[in-house]
Amino acid sequence: MTRTAEPGFMTGFSLLLPITLSTMAIVLLAPILPQMLAEFSAVGGYEYWVPMILTIPALCIAFLSPLAGMLGDYFGRRRLLLFSFLLYVAVGIAPLFLKSLPAILLSRVGVGIAEALIMVLSTTMIGDYYRGAARDKWLAAQTAFASISALIFFNLGGQLGVFGWRAPFWVYSSALLMFALVLAFTWEPKNDEQARAETGKGAGKGAGQAGGPAPHNSSWAGFPWAAMLSILGITIYGSVFFYTVQIQASSGLHALGLTDPARIGFLTSVASVGVPLGTFLYSRIGRWPVRRLLLIEFAMLAVGFIVMSRAHGPTTFLTGCFINQIGAGLLLPTLLVWAMSLLSFEIRGRGAGLWQSAFAFGQFLSPVVVTFLAQQAGGLLPAFGLLAMGAVIGVVIVVVVPFRRGEQAVEGAMAHG
Repeated sequence: MTRTAEPGFMTGFSLLLPITLSTMAIVLLAPILPQMLAEFSAVGGYEYWVPMILTIPALCIAFLSPLAGMLGDYFGRRRLLLFSFLLYVAVGIAPLFLKSLPAILLSRVGVGIAEALIMVLSTTMIGDYYRGAARDKWLAAQTAFASISALIFFNLGGQLGVFGWRAPFWVYSSALLMFALVLAFTWEPKNDEQARAETGKGAGKGAGQAGGPAPHNSSWAGFPWAAMLSILGITIYGSVFFYTVQIQASSGLHALGLTDPARIGFLTSVASVGVPLGTFLYSRIGRWPVRRLLLIEFAMLAVGFIVMSRAHGPTTFLTGCFINQIGAGLLLPTLLVWAMSLLSFEIRGRGAGLWQSAFAFGQFLSPVVVTFLAQQAGGLLPAFGLLAMGAVIGVVIVVVVPFRRGEQAVEGAMAHG
């Protein structure tokens, strides 16, 4: 017997919480990196291999997210998501028991595979369950959750590191709680046509019925390649800016004469509050036209970078960081919601996977780009000035490229499909 399923708060919360797992993979372990370097100092090339314990999962997300989306479209989202949580726990806590560095690195590849599945499938299911402003709210909340969790995990990793470098890996078992929440408050989504066939009613606010067979959607017919390629390009471009402050703020403060690591960490976390604040602002203005939102966001990124490049002290520099991070907090949900608005049920997983891959590649490129610009400009602070010029170029691109939401067109096509 089937039942009509309407997503409530706990459904959204159950799919929002998993976004923190990708943040956990890097931030939780950052405070214990020196301990791990000391532990494996006898291994050849350890200076290169040990930091990869932190970065391998992000590279896996970049390369494997499109595949994760394809698997979700074909086999169904929920069962694959539940399996991914169990995989995440198994490989996440593995370093507690592994002795060799190669084995630990292999376990981190497993973490990356699980993360790619979890991030793509949870985002896709939010798009399945919700429509319009409700969907925008839950997708935007992912940004705020990820930013806030970064502050929590950084401090938690430092506290647990007192008990040895292995202790923070126990936190990976928290995915079992997420498994339980998803098991209790979600169901396998169905497209609107399936829901109408089973209930004899039009699609409501939710995602259709609980249970049922896997969709086995594998065709790329109807995929909005032209629009998505524009979004993916802007996402890679914007992601470089998004991560610049998070990665480079501490170095910028050090260049301005600040040497106390604790104070640098605290001030950087204060500046990062701009991201959830930007996400909150998006929840108020997110239904504005895409062009207007992007103009505001790239302009704020540019202003923040200019202030940072001209700073002569920490206060001015942090002011620029804060302005920049508000723009970043607005930009990420704008791009994600825009992409999801173009995707019908049958192709939503693949579209979400491509978007997540683009965002992860931007994360990977960000420190490379900033390092290159710093070499060209003669230092990190002047490099922020060049990044401001890059953000201004983003403003110009937004002015000349046509943008629109695709939700109405997609829903109309689905209604007549």
